[in-house]
Amino acid sequence: MSRVAVMGSGSWGTAFAMILADAGGDVVMWSRDADIVRQINDEHVNERYHPGIRLPAGLRATSDEREALDGAPLVVLAVPAQSLRDNLARWRDDLAPGSVLVSLMKGIESGTTLRMSQVIEEVAQIPPARVAVVSGPNLAREIALRQPAGTTVACSDRESAQRLQDACTTDYFRAYWTTDVVGVEIGGSVKNVIALANGMAAGLGFGENSQASLITRGLAEMARLGTALGADPLTFMGLAGVGDLIATCQSPLSRNRTFGVNLGSGLTVDETIAATKQTCEGVKSCQSILDLATRHGVEMPITEQVVQIVHHDMKPQEMLAAFMSRSPKAETRMT
Repeated sequence: MSRVAVMGSGSWGTAFAMILADAGGDVVMWSRDADIVRQINDEHVNERYHPGIRLPAGLRATSDEREALDGAPLVVLAVPAQSLRDNLARWRDDLAPGSVLVSLMKGIESGTTLRMSQVIEEVAQIPPARVAVVSGPNLAREIALRQPAGTTVACSDRESAQRLQDACTTDYFRAYWTTDVVGVEIGGSVKNVIALANGMAAGLGFGENSQASLITRGLAEMARLGTALGADPLTFMGLAGVGDLIATCQSPLSRNRTFGVNLGSGLTVDETIAATKQTCEGVKSCQSILDLATRHGVEMPITEQVVQIVHHDMKPQEMLAAFMSRSPKAETRMT
């Protein structure tokens, strides 16, 4: 039985810990919330994030970071993207030698425009072969209910990617491996921004044609940025690309879509933030994604308009008007 540390006890961290335990792993979850630790250990539930769902009896929790990390060859990082650097700096000295660090985070670091795998490499001072990422159409609530789903696991080292695949494959969760870390991370980050825009369209009352157009052009933005950074274009046709994009843009379980719906319905950004109890990575990362695109000469009009709304008081109605007023181009150019 493989030892796994899951650092974080939010929606996705808890669901992924459940997957790892169901796959046969010896899983210890770290949480700073003493009540969540007690619930997991004594009642086998996490009522704050997954009310009514029974967790595996073998899944344990602790508030002691060292206890969670002790001897774990696989360390899953499930904290908000913008808090990763500070958290990992605190945990670095307690990592087991040779351990593989797995990112569940879907964002770009503010200020540095680094992908999460790059932050991990820099802070933990480890090579890319010891850093993996997981991304796909993985709405945490559905997975916690053990509904069938797939995901992509990526690591530049093929053997590490395949070991992670084995560690998180169950009868309800199927993992596919790749070495395209860049493509998987860009897909997971950009889809959040497109989901914000799609939610705004839904909140404004626009139907499936409008939303399908936004999703498809959002896929083009995702692919443009990814390929400019060296990703395999085919990655964006898979689970970490179009699969995750569809789920995040269309599901009412999606935090990013819901945030966008609230904006489109007339709430201000501050009012929407106050009504949202969990991290919305699209809001946190949209400026960083646009900065990254600008640095590499990549045009991302939808992302640009989302930044204007989130950070510069543009109205959602103006976003869609600006998008529709762009000059026509050949679709195959993906521009």
